[in-house]
Amino acid sequence: MQPRNRVLDDISQLMTNAMGVAQGARDEAQTALKSWLDRWLADRDLVTREEFEAVRLMAQKAREENEALKARIEALEKDRG
Repeated sequence: MQPRNRVLDDISQLMTNAMGVAQGARDEAQTALKSWLDRWLADRDLVTREEFEAVRLMAQKAREENEALKARIEALEKDRG
């Protein structure tokens, strides 16, 4: 009975070690992929969400000011003519 337990213990240890190696390989692959993706995105010259929102708000404000000025011009032209 003793030799059989030893074989099972060895197999169990081997499986545990294999799982550790697989986990390490997975972590390395994840790190490499994240690094590659970060470099790829940086090369694309993309804007951040914050930058996009800031420009969107500026454009919205400019449109509103444009509409207000247009209404003033129309009122002035109406008064003159």
